[in-house]
Amino acid sequence: MSDNRLAARQIELEVLRYNPETDQEPKFQNYSVPCINEWCVLDALNYLKDNLDPTLAYRWSCHMQVCGSCGMMINGEPKLACKAMLRDYPDTIRIEPLNHFPIERDLVTVADDFIAKLKRVKPYIIPGEKRVPTEGEYKQTPAQLKRYRQFAMCINCMLCYAACPEYGLQPKFIGPAAISLAHRYNIDSRDGGRDERQEEIATDEGVWECTFVGACSEVCPKHVDPAAALQQVKAASTVDWYLEHFMSWVKK
Repeated sequence: MSDNRLAARQIELEVLRYNPETDQEPKFQNYSVPCINEWCVLDALNYLKDNLDPTLAYRWSCHMQVCGSCGMMINGEPKLACKAMLRDYPDTIRIEPLNHFPIERDLVTVADDFIAKLKRVKPYIIPGEKRVPTEGEYKQTPAQLKRYRQFAMCINCMLCYAACPEYGLQPKFIGPAAISLAHRYNIDSRDGGRDERQEEIATDEGVWECTFVGACSEVCPKHVDPAAALQQVKAASTVDWYLEHFMSWVKK
């Protein structure tokens, strides 16, 4: 790429820097980066790291909006840096780590809380029907797949957690992505683990903590619509409660 093409636009990156080993608190550092409008924010960060400051820390992997690694706050909004195109931003762009997570270093956050919550909801198939390999695969109709497919598109980018005001206020809240994935498996025709997951998500720390702001769905890069998943879990949990307390003779 020629220098002339790079010089087509000059942008100012205001990047939050923080090294817990040497800094008492985070601070912003400004960088002037030559770029082109076809770039995304991740390209600008990569140029910065390669040519201006190799000490900058941030996560990325695929550059294809698939891995979910490069989630960060871009001008105050949770975004994938590989999806945020420079042409959509002014000449000054503020970049910070995701809200509501501890900072490990610079733009890298500590994801331990999210990972622990994922484990709690058992985001995997718990077969409802035990089979041995000789009995063949678990078959599913297109209609059965369509029922949960949207909620299976989650890439664990954690943007929904950064956007969720309830998670910011109540860190014990299991959160949109984990509950959406639990719901995805609960409505999978091959699964039999719903009762185990409901013990985690149909609680005050689960769906009943959600106030249905809907910010999680607004920022989701894969249009999973976690807000809808949480409301569906609420509805199903309400039916469970009604059946248990008023129609106990009815078999679920």
